[in-house]
Amino acid sequence: MTTTERHHVYVLECADGTLYTGYTTDVERRVREHDDGDGAKYTRPRTPVELVYTETFRSRSAAMRREYEIKALSRREKERLVGD
Repeated sequence: MTTTERHHVYVLECADGTLYTGYTTDVERRVREHDDGDGAKYTRPRTPVELVYTETFRSRSAAMRREYEIKALSRREKERLVGD
């Protein structure tokens, strides 16, 4: 899989203890954007963030489906997923 074929779903733990799930093609860049206040509106007041989980997919559509699935999980289910 080349870099251009990688699509990632990630979970961040925010400074307030909440979990945020997102999609990106570059995890390191996206985490930096969140920490710099240039990420999602949700994470801006909740920095710093910590990357706690990632999954990699070959297609954008597969990654987006998984992002939706993770977002639908309960807090407890997300904690089990990320290993808390």
